Amino acid sequence: MTTSTPPGTDRITLRAPDQIIAALPYLLGFHPADSVVLLGHRIPGTSVGLILRADLPPRELLAEQADSLVSRFLGEEHAGVTAVVIGGTPDDDGPPHADFVTELARALDDHGLRLFHPLWTARTAAGAPWACYQDPDCGGVLPDPQGTVVAAATTRAGFVVYRDREEVAALLRPRSPRALVRRAALLARSPAPLCDPEITTAPPEHAGRQMPHRVLLDLAAAEVRSAFFRHRARLGPPSDRQAVRLAHALSLKPIRDACLATALPVGSPLAREAEQVWLSLVQELPAPHQAEAACLLTYATLLRGEGALAGMAVATALEADPSSLLARLLHASWNTGIAPERLGGLASLATGVDLGLAGES
Repeated sequence: MTTSTPPGTDRITLRAPDQIIAALPYLLGFHPADSVVLLGHRIPGTSVGLILRADLPPRELLAEQADSLVSRFLGEEHAGVTAVVIGGTPDDDGPPHADFVTELARALDDHGLRLFHPLWTARTAAGAPWACYQDPDCGGVLPDPQGTVVAAATTRAGFVVYRDREEVAALLRPRSPRALVRRAALLARSPAPLCDPEITTAPPEHAGRQMPHRVLLDLAAAEVRSAFFRHRARLGPPSDRQAVRLAHALSLKPIRDACLATALPVGSPLAREAEQVWLSLVQELPAPHQAEAACLLTYATLLRGEGALAGMAVATALEADPSSLLARLLHASWNTGIAPERLGGLASLATGVDLGLAGES
């Protein structure tokens, strides 16, 4: 089984079941618990497509959960899945949750897909027991996940593996809920803060009259540039006024599209810095303006192949602004497991705006 690794790294072949299981934290971005992980096999079946994690369902929902998960792999791209169940304790009949594996096999078969290899482990840690559902003689203990070839490749590429899914979710929470309330009120009073004399200062030649679009874009680009400079100088969170100006700047489509372009080349110093700036703004901006920063974070992490953070970021974007077309597009891309290299074209939308960040790091 050839697994995808971050852009710019070699493709890696995983043949042994214990190596596949041990690689999961580095493929997901965190250590799953009480979960099922499905690794889609792209046709002809030797390379990884969509990787999907879900909570283990209660007994009364086994069939419903199996059907729901398998539906994500329909289409011409996948030939089947390898399933890894994490959690529970074996008994005399073998690994736990066998009924759920049976339902997964049934749902896959209903759609002409294969269950290539159903596996079980107690947890994704060195020394944890693992077993195969189809072969009682197949099993053992896991190697140290940090010693796998996938771990080496993803660590070199700058991936971070979190303790669990909750630790990833915590990255996206507001730094200060009270600050968000204040900023939402400021934005409500001033829908266009870049033009509001109480929030910013327009060039003198445009005082008292409508600001030309080009001047507005220049002011917005300057706000984004300032956010990067503050990040580099480690000056801490933005002030309320800085935050609302940034919220307005990112709401301007040419600026948002120029920000998308910072994700390329994938893995470059500017791309990694931009990802941290967008993450900080997800924590600092109120809804619905938070959606723009969350979309930028989603795009950057999707391109890097960091699916767990991308999935949570796009969910944050949709919650902040369900009407966002970009959030919907990114959610569809994440939901269907589109290969990261196929998303690079979105960055080509940037035209006519220079953020002044080229060559910066």
